[in-house]
Amino acid sequence: MDYKCRLKVILAEREIKHGDFAKVIGISTGALSSIVNNNSFPSFKVVYRISEELDLDIRKIWIKK
Repeated sequence: MDYKCRLKVILAEREIKHGDFAKVIGISTGALSSIVNNNSFPSFKVVYRISEELDLDIRKIWIKK
């Protein structure tokens, strides 16, 4: 099943800079860029960190295509 990442929209709505967010969740800006642009899907650990930091259910961040 394919999923689309809404992280780019969510971060923009909350006015969170990608570099700052990457530092908070403990990944490189390049890794975050790859996730945001739907080029890679992160590990469960990273998904959990993203979800926790944004206080959002995973299903609000990744939606079915």
